[in-house]
Amino acid sequence: MGTWRIQTFVREVAATGQRYSEFGEKPDGYITYLPDGCMHVILVADNRVKPTSAATTEAEKAKLFGTMIAYAGTYRIEGDKVVHDIEVSWNQLWTGSKQVRFFKVDGDTLTIATAVAKSPRDGQEGRILVVFKKRH
Repeated sequence: MGTWRIQTFVREVAATGQRYSEFGEKPDGYITYLPDGCMHVILVADNRVKPTSAATTEAEKAKLFGTMIAYAGTYRIEGDKVVHDIEVSWNQLWTGSKQVRFFKVDGDTLTIATAVAKSPRDGQEGRILVVFKKRH
């Protein structure tokens, strides 16, 4: 439990094992697991567009949406899996869904991996690997 700050966010292509930094070399964000069973996460790419004014353009909004992940809900641990029951999300498609993640804690490092699935960006089978450091 606690709050963890992102260190890396990579996509691993299943067919080749190739890895690339989907959110850039220095993504930012946090994931928090609370004792009451609630959780929340916000992750952003390192190359986010800075809007030109307070009234963002449609193109700026699209780029901002495409360079973040944010959701909150409850969680439960099942062996080496954590199940996120999403109650609110940056992407309404995820709201009400269950997101299963595989995790490993090694000291102050939390590694979370998704199941293998098709990427909405390139259509290839693969998984996301995210490494976090414990925030003290």
